[in-house]
Amino acid sequence: MNNIRALGLALCVIPLFVAAEQANDSLNQQVNEQNDSATLYQRYQIWLEDTLLALGADGQYDPSKGIDWSVMPGPFYTPEKSFGIGVSAVGLYQVDADDHTTQPSSFTLSGFGSVNGAYGVHIENVNYFSRDQYRLAINAQLVDSPDIYYGIGMDAGINGQREDYNRRTYGFSVLGQYQILSNTYLGAGFNLSSNTASETQLDADSEQSFPQRQTHSGVTVSLAYDSRDFALNATQGRLVKLDYTQFDQAFGSDNDFYRLEFVYSDYLPIAAFDDVLAWQLKAESNVGDVSWDQMALLGGAAALRGYEEGRYRDKNLLMMQVEYRQSLAGRHGMVYWAGAGTLADEFNQLGDDPWRTTLGVGYRFEIKKNVNLRLDYGLGNDESGFYFAINEAF
Repeated sequence: MNNIRALGLALCVIPLFVAAEQANDSLNQQVNEQNDSATLYQRYQIWLEDTLLALGADGQYDPSKGIDWSVMPGPFYTPEKSFGIGVSAVGLYQVDADDHTTQPSSFTLSGFGSVNGAYGVHIENVNYFSRDQYRLAINAQLVDSPDIYYGIGMDAGINGQREDYNRRTYGFSVLGQYQILSNTYLGAGFNLSSNTASETQLDADSEQSFPQRQTHSGVTVSLAYDSRDFALNATQGRLVKLDYTQFDQAFGSDNDFYRLEFVYSDYLPIAAFDDVLAWQLKAESNVGDVSWDQMALLGGAAALRGYEEGRYRDKNLLMMQVEYRQSLAGRHGMVYWAGAGTLADEFNQLGDDPWRTTLGVGYRFEIKKNVNLRLDYGLGNDESGFYFAINEAF
């Protein structure tokens, strides 16, 4: 009888030991999986940090390097360009190595290439000399890419027939400025551009038709008040700028007209959260024989994100936008914005036609000190847009 009882007890206890062993094995497996996951995450962190360092995206600025570079590639997709790769690079440097108070000069390069053969390069170089007594800005671009044309005016952009064509653009501008008062600069420069339209299906007699090639050159006079702490990503200060550009056949331009551009940008630090509230008002007026490629444009990466650049164009523009720039942990941040803009044939008619509005959100990653990689998504009235770039929209 005792043997039977012992056997019965063993039959009861053995499954408990087996279950405990299985539970222990399962626990060990979970711990090992967690350790493996932790190891994989640590490896990913190490790989990411090494990659960012190799690209120069260390979140710092080292003037001893001469030009301190950072390069960031990224994929994109648009209906016109299809799939492609964009590359944005920024180099910071001091013109005078002994000047530790003037903001760094910058060299920004943005390029893209897509599977359908579209490509483009945009270069922006801003230099600060003699403790910011002199400034020199140089811009150049080359673009060969599908583009869109709806016609002239807000109504054409809303109700017009879309025309797809291929645009080749060459552009160059230079502007030199001299400080005449505290934070106040007077400048002069030169502007040259050439636009060629091809593969267009518009009839030559169509109201939407446009010359297939236009070349324009003109001289610019600029007056600016600029108290921003850092032009690429201001956290405080103000920019008030008025530019006058005269395009004339005497300078080699196909058309005679002039352009007035006014920009007011303000940056208010929110000290309690280390955030920034930024807003901008922009107006543009083109007067004279203005061709299709020299009209004021709504849309794109800087002016009313969320709309395709080229859809809305006319001689005169009024636009405003406001951003809340939020700092997160480490080098991360977010941006939230709202904006509105309109166009008109005459400046005094601005506001008579419908306004286009935009709301958007963006992610920021600091690749150099105060220089951000930005990923933005803007939502317009009837379309949206995704943007990958370096530096803020304004």
